[in-house]
Amino acid sequence: MEKEERKTLVQKIGLKEKDGLSIANKYYSLLSAISDIKLTEREVQLVAFTAIRGNISYSNNREDFCTLYKSSPPTINNMISKLKKLKLLTKDGGKIKVAPRFLIDFESNLSILINIQHG
Repeated sequence: MEKEERKTLVQKIGLKEKDGLSIANKYYSLLSAISDIKLTEREVQLVAFTAIRGNISYSNNREDFCTLYKSSPPTINNMISKLKKLKLLTKDGGKIKVAPRFLIDFESNLSILINIQHG
């Protein structure tokens, strides 16, 4: 018996974002949704911010994050702990960074192909 052939549907969505941080926020939001890891909005913001800044270990980066997102250092520490468990953030040479497999160049245009298959 032959397998029923399924159609492949393609949907294109185009977005324009103002800067790399906005692109990173969209990317990590999509990653969270498609991977079903349920990151909070603030966790997405922290990963995106860390990706753009290179790390979240320097005090000036933490201060900038707190100012930009009206957050606090203890909140950052709690999020870092969770994001390290999820392997989105990693400690590299004493610095907390985005894990290399989730780090891309957000200063360039970004095309994402999401392939969702049956079976």
